[in-house]
Amino acid sequence: MHELSIAIGIVELAEKEAIKGGGTVIESIELEIGKLSGIEIEALDFAWPIAVRGTMLANAKRTVTSPPGRAKCADCGLIFDIENLFDSCPKCNSYLKDIFQGKDLKIKAITIDG
Repeated sequence: MHELSIAIGIVELAEKEAIKGGGTVIESIELEIGKLSGIEIEALDFAWPIAVRGTMLANAKRTVTSPPGRAKCADCGLIFDIENLFDSCPKCNSYLKDIFQGKDLKIKAITIDG
């Protein structure tokens, strides 16, 4: 389960930023985890309590948004939603595309308390 290492990485990054901002406790964290990121949200939910135990995020409220995959066809230029990395263009059936949304994992915001 690589989601535990992902959760630990999120905690480490959030704590580093909170310390830079002079905080001692993180009250909330907002994550954006794209549908094509390869991260299983259920597994992350399971790993989260273990990763935050004893950290600045121990009691933080966590919000997760999951934007869909979006791509632009390299052949016909159509912008379309995708559910899988190997989806073809619905207009011309080309598999050549630029995926520009849905693969990222981002910490969108943290709220700290000094």
